[in-house]
Amino acid sequence: RVHGELQCNSDMKSILRELYIVGAKEFEVTKEKKAIAIYVPVPQLSSYMKINTRLVRELEKKFTGHHVVILGWRRILPKEARNSKSNMKQKRPRSRTLTTVHENILKDLVHPAEIVGQRIQMRSDGTRLLRCYLDKSVQNQIEHKMDTFRVLYKKLTGKDVIFEFPAYQL
Repeated sequence: RVHGELQCNSDMKSILRELYIVGAKEFEVTKEKKAIAIYVPVPQLSSYMKINTRLVRELEKKFTGHHVVILGWRRILPKEARNSKSNMKQKRPRSRTLTTVHENILKDLVHPAEIVGQRIQMRSDGTRLLRCYLDKSVQNQIEHKMDTFRVLYKKLTGKDVIFEFPAYQL
């Protein structure tokens, strides 16, 4: 449905003709605010990211009251067991590990911004909090979506995150 509505727009029609969507899912951010995560194949992700700002703007016009994010469709493979009877034919690629998939989800979520730093804060109760520092140059473009990014990352990975724009000191 999303892809069909977008192809009506003539200037993006030629670009979107070669691209396709794997799936879309709606998440509730707050009572009145929702977010739509659009999943695309990872090989086509770079093509989507080139037109990301225009594409997201058009989709947010169509779906009023929704924030839209574009994510790569990634698969996490289980860790190889030492004593498993059935040996895997191939070693698990690094791109399919839990850590790498979660890092890439974080990069996809904040896409117009670049992640300039990360810190893991250990709380006194033993839980972890990821502090993610974003590039200050795109602050006015994505600042209103920060809560959406936090909630989506929590629902997709189960990890707590805080997004911040660092104040540079020279």
